[in-house]
Amino acid sequence: MEKIILASSSPRRREILELIGISFLVHPSDVDESYNESNSPEDIVKQLATRKAMDIASYYQEGIIIGADTIVVLDGQILGKPKDEEDAFQMLNRLQGRSHQVFSGVAVVDAKTREVKASYQMTKVYMDPLSEEEIRLYIATKEPMDKAGSYGIQGFGAIFIEKIEGDYFNVVGLPVALLSTLLKDFGIQILKDMIHPKSIV
Repeated sequence: MEKIILASSSPRRREILELIGISFLVHPSDVDESYNESNSPEDIVKQLATRKAMDIASYYQEGIIIGADTIVVLDGQILGKPKDEEDAFQMLNRLQGRSHQVFSGVAVVDAKTREVKASYQMTKVYMDPLSEEEIRLYIATKEPMDKAGSYGIQGFGAIFIEKIEGDYFNVVGLPVALLSTLLKDFGIQILKDMIHPKSIV
């Protein structure tokens, strides 16, 4: 398997790659994550994921770079990471008792050729009604503070999620099936390369 580099500092994305048995390096990107708000959520996450992957590809002569970006959308408005606890409260108060969409973009770049493959996944998430006390208690865990939409489905936030329609891993931040499809375009088949590894990274 070619050397794989994850262009993200997200512990959730690292855990997902470890879960499916991929050997990889971590080289977080710190590129500008601003975007044109007139663009569609699909285009925004693909562009940001590609920007991150291309940034890290510039440091390597070979290898496969994985970039990803996730946003939460409610009533057509993008909810990013909260600025502070009050911002987290306002986001969760808006999300509670309603459904919203989570978009994740994934970009895979060949560092040698600069070939790029990028796509996105969308999952619909239904959140239970929450009281002010429940929201404040959740914020006190600090879990919401580094997450788009101010919640984590893989942590305490799971107790508030009624159901989802779509890919669970997409809500966590890295849709596995989509990533697998993109990696195949670069000759990487996860199961095959795990069972018959070409090299050790």
